Amino acid sequence: MYKKIFVPVDNSEHSVTSVDLAVELAQAYDAELVGSHAYAARLHDYRFKQMEFTLPDEYLIEEEMEKQRKVHDTLITMGLELISDSYLVVMQARAEKAGLQFQPKMYDGKNFKVIADDINSSDYDLVIMGALGLGAVKDSQIGSVCERVVRRTRTDTLIIKNLADIKDQVKPNTNGVDHKDGSGIVVAVDGSPESFAGLKTAIQLGKTFGKTVEAISAYDPYLHYAMFNSIVHVLTEKASKVFKFQEQEQLHEEVIDTGLAKIYQSHLEVAVKIAEEEDFDLKITLLDGKAFEKILEYVRRTKPWLLVMGRIGVHSDETMDIGSNTENLLRLVPCNVLLSSQRFTPAVDVQAESSMIWTEPAQRILDRAPDFAKGIARTTVHRWAMERGHSVVTVSVLEQALGTILPKSSMMAMGIIADDVARTKIEAGDDQTWVCGNCGWVARGFEPQKCTVCSSPKDQLQKLDKAAIEGLAPLEGAIIEEQSFDKVKLKYTAEARAIVKAIPDGYQRRRAKAKIEKRARVRKIDLITRAMVAEVVDVTEIETLMLEEKGELGQRAVDAAVDAATETERNTRDGQYSWTPDAVARLARVPEGFMRNATKRRIEKLADTAGTDLIDLATVEEGVKIGLRLMEEAIKKKNAEKGEDDQ
Repeated sequence: MYKKIFVPVDNSEHSVTSVDLAVELAQAYDAELVGSHAYAARLHDYRFKQMEFTLPDEYLIEEEMEKQRKVHDTLITMGLELISDSYLVVMQARAEKAGLQFQPKMYDGKNFKVIADDINSSDYDLVIMGALGLGAVKDSQIGSVCERVVRRTRTDTLIIKNLADIKDQVKPNTNGVDHKDGSGIVVAVDGSPESFAGLKTAIQLGKTFGKTVEAISAYDPYLHYAMFNSIVHVLTEKASKVFKFQEQEQLHEEVIDTGLAKIYQSHLEVAVKIAEEEDFDLKITLLDGKAFEKILEYVRRTKPWLLVMGRIGVHSDETMDIGSNTENLLRLVPCNVLLSSQRFTPAVDVQAESSMIWTEPAQRILDRAPDFAKGIARTTVHRWAMERGHSVVTVSVLEQALGTILPKSSMMAMGIIADDVARTKIEAGDDQTWVCGNCGWVARGFEPQKCTVCSSPKDQLQKLDKAAIEGLAPLEGAIIEEQSFDKVKLKYTAEARAIVKAIPDGYQRRRAKAKIEKRARVRKIDLITRAMVAEVVDVTEIETLMLEEKGELGQRAVDAAVDAATETERNTRDGQYSWTPDAVARLARVPEGFMRNATKRRIEKLADTAGTDLIDLATVEEGVKIGLRLMEEAIKKKNAEKGEDDQ
């Protein structure tokens, strides 16, 4: 697979591990090794000349100055060359011991520049270099030389982060169980030619070293919602009308929410076919959320030996140096990273583009799709048609293919099917909603037997009971209604809203809120509870922060409950009791947890004694006073017992 492997060395721990891995790979693929070291003699010479004025007077004579300059130049050049040579001798000895061909290289110049220039002018097919060098400190994530070389080159590059013994790193897993240092390979696939090329490389590495390979794909159905929600607050009324937020969001919900998961799942299914052609078993996993965040979480959890990514992604321009997701992951993941610069287009897409013919009516229908959806739709149709042996895309083929990712209402809007067909289908549905716990796919109107996106079994599908969710509301304070950027009204319980508002960072708070609302809308739920917030943020951490700050954030939640109760002017039903707005607000001021629960039970007992199911402010105040009196009595008793013990 690899024929010429290049390794920049500097005698650091990461550099030594890079050499060890290079030898293992070169032995496996009968490759030539090239080692290099860059020194900066000219830089030292320049610095020496800058400091000449600090020399003692006896050296500031012209003849003596010339003599010292020559001595310095000779010593510096010779010394740096000797250091470089000693670094390369170590690698040469390792190569010769393994019976490998080795070529040493030394250059004088700025390290990252001369290394990048050499890579770009040579025929290396793999670069292996350490993430950090000799200048690394405790909090270093990636060295400047590594980062600058990666940005300036277009050769596959393996970045070393794992410093475990190389024999432990490359030995095969046993019975599918990873070693403590991680033995698997994870490939991030996004449909780009670079990611598919990376997959093929990972499969070959998996075969060579007996490692498991898993392809993962992450899609973000929440990004556009967060963006729209942010934009709407800065646009003028006229601009908002031109942008048509409601229509835009409806298109996104119908096309992206329903189809994006299936498109990324189709990338994984293509990856499986590529692996089958190589007679290799490939595991696949679909993730939902911001790509680099979800991949980072997955890598930290599974601890692979190697993460393989395309240098650029499916949405990148080919002239880009490195994709944003790749850059973030390169810095943050704890495992080795292989950046794939090669390109490979799967046969199904190549054949489809070169051999598939579209009829004029089918092409007209595709042209009606929003710009952001055309590429998704075209890829879906091609793959669907190729799998079934079609060579011509007709309206019928288009309808059946897009039916796998689009709801009937969208197909009707695009003119793919007739109005009456779509309406019949929509009206026939019911309110059942199921959510896949693995990939987040949502099924509405029927009971699925498995996830149609990631194929998770039925026990991974959770049925959403709207009545049960709405029943939680009275236990979480008043109901607060908010209007989203596209005029859709959503309701929060007081607890849920307080937690969201307490997220400290502004950007993270807006994104979390958008994700929470998006999940609720996709599931057709208009009431957001604490449990739904907990699916997105660490509720325990936020509530701890609220308790620590006791006043401002906690009071804000109470104020929100009071304001909402005053605005709605309606009672809240909680089981057999009906609470007035001011009663709900007063109970919300009692510390959450045991104290609030005990006070609530005491208040309900007072209502039972009075023979009423209506709980007003006076009843709550009486219950609170009883609680305070009991607490005082308990404290007095405790103090008395302590006094007796002291005597």
